Amino acid sequence: MATSARVAGVGAYHSPSELTRVKAEEGRKDAEGLREEADQERTGAEEHRASAEGARKEAERFRVLAEEARALNERYREELESIRQERDALRHAAEEARHAAEEARHATVAAVAATADALARDLAQMQFLEDARNTVRLLGRKKPDDVQ
Repeated sequence: MATSARVAGVGAYHSPSELTRVKAEEGRKDAEGLREEADQERTGAEEHRASAEGARKEAERFRVLAEEARALNERYREELESIRQERDALRHAAEEARHAAEEARHATVAAVAATADALARDLAQMQFLEDARNTVRLLGRKKPDDVQ
């Protein structure tokens, strides 16, 4: 058989149709190997996709947590500002109360001084009246005959 060729790995000579069948079989085996390799790559890609989806979901959870933390931080900042304003208002009210107490103390001192002045005048008037009564009494003891 002059048209037959020796196929690599096969120790015998084959006809052209046999050679084509052997080559087709080798092609099928190669295709099957490539298909298995593609399936493995597809499986790896699917695993990577699933992993990426898990990472995306985890990142979304972190984003939600970060947004909640930001909102909480904003709320606490507003509450802190409100407390600061209340503290300033209380400080201002305390300052006004201190001024009012100082004014009340001055008014009390003035009232005590006025009372002391009034008591001193009353005492002076009472002493004057007492002196006048004593003078009238002394004059009343002298008899009209004692006039010189």
